[in-house]
Amino acid sequence: MPTLTTVPALPETIDGLPNICGWEKQVLEVVNQDSPVFLPTTNLRLEDITATFAVALHMHQPTIPAGANGELISHLQYMFEHPQEGDNHNAGPFANCYSRMGDIIPELVNQGCNPRIMLDYSGNLLWGFQQMGRRDIIDNLKRITCDSRYQPYCEWLGTMWGHAVVPSTPIPDIKLHIQAWQHYFAAMFGWDALARVKGFSPPEMHLPNHPDTLYEYVKALKECGYRWLMVQEHSVQTLNGESLNNKHIPHKLVARNSQNETVSITALIKTQGSDTKLVAQMQPYYEAKSLTSQENENFPPIVTQIGDGENGGVMMNEFPPGFKQAWHQMAQNNGGKTGVVGVTGTEYLELIENAGANPENYPTCQPVGQHLIWQRVSNSQNVEQVIEQLKQENPNFHMDGASWTNHISWVQGYENVLNPMNQLSVLFHQQFDSLLEAEESLTQKTEYRKALLYNFLLQTSCFRYWGQGTWTDYAREIYQRGERLINNYNK
Repeated sequence: MPTLTTVPALPETIDGLPNICGWEKQVLEVVNQDSPVFLPTTNLRLEDITATFAVALHMHQPTIPAGANGELISHLQYMFEHPQEGDNHNAGPFANCYSRMGDIIPELVNQGCNPRIMLDYSGNLLWGFQQMGRRDIIDNLKRITCDSRYQPYCEWLGTMWGHAVVPSTPIPDIKLHIQAWQHYFAAMFGWDALARVKGFSPPEMHLPNHPDTLYEYVKALKECGYRWLMVQEHSVQTLNGESLNNKHIPHKLVARNSQNETVSITALIKTQGSDTKLVAQMQPYYEAKSLTSQENENFPPIVTQIGDGENGGVMMNEFPPGFKQAWHQMAQNNGGKTGVVGVTGTEYLELIENAGANPENYPTCQPVGQHLIWQRVSNSQNVEQVIEQLKQENPNFHMDGASWTNHISWVQGYENVLNPMNQLSVLFHQQFDSLLEAEESLTQKTEYRKALLYNFLLQTSCFRYWGQGTWTDYAREIYQRGERLINNYNK
């Protein structure tokens, strides 16, 4: 396997397009290196710790066909250009939120604190910074991503490039999204930074519960070098269909498909629902303090939480002082290295596994409702037959997956987006899959990259979040452009 220094640096953009494909082999070589990431540099010792917590910030802005001449632009750019519409006056504060951890982490470190943060930025958003020429944001993020003084305090989490919710993403595109984010992250922050990305944060904390989708998802994550996945507590159950007994220890998420093949990945459980106050007010820290007296396994518990990093006044205004106050409070205990401490997900797993924890022995879990399927599957009945039976017997049973909230469906009422989305994916794979088998270098061609981009953009969850109207119109325009691109390929 080549060392990272032998892999050429990647350009962020090629012919005006984000660098989301073309170096698949090099990406896989880099992400599948097994070296420990945080263990060589961590200043934490397991024997000094009673409980831990990990906090992640999720950041996203979609790409929309709304530039001056219909160009693809970031919604953040649109907000700056149309300040009178809706909440667009928040464009400046949003941009500051995307950048500010690059200031806050060094400030806390230089004040003798021992902070930790995990960052989850969609590919759309990272490309938007580049499109807008916001090198100030990118450079600030590079400080805590690449500078050895601050990098041990920050962990990036991988995600789907186009903020696609996995359960309703066409299966052939799941791995493409995962790899595309890795491509673009390597182009923006370098191969060494990419090699450190071992945790995955799914958009909307959405977990597939269809056996075949989940299997392909977990298989793709493993093939792309990921060691763990963040999972919403309400989206998983024990193998018997019960709630998890202990949400504050790692679990083994088991994926079994209709062919009875299995694959598993470590899961860290995000507790509670979606509420930015949980992160803004550092609830994970205060919850971890209440766990110190609990009997546990042979390692300290972890409270895992993620929230939008920019959305709403509580994150814009209350988060920075609340975040700083918590770390200063912890610094009173041996510089934040004893008692209740903050960790990143990979750092925590490396610490406990170095001390003897075995991922194969973590308590098992599977997506909500799957136990009902496996109770009935037999040689005479296949998975799809059982699913249809269960749907007829129980109108609440579905295979739409589960996310941080149960009051929003990413499927119902959005046929006018989902049908074209699936159709564009089929067109893309019909056009390119056989060609790729004969010519691997096809992924380096602009026509392929552009078609892939439109396929991704149509799958962005925002077109199924804000209701019918402008956003579904954006989806229709993206579909029409993508369809023309693919149909005109090689004509």
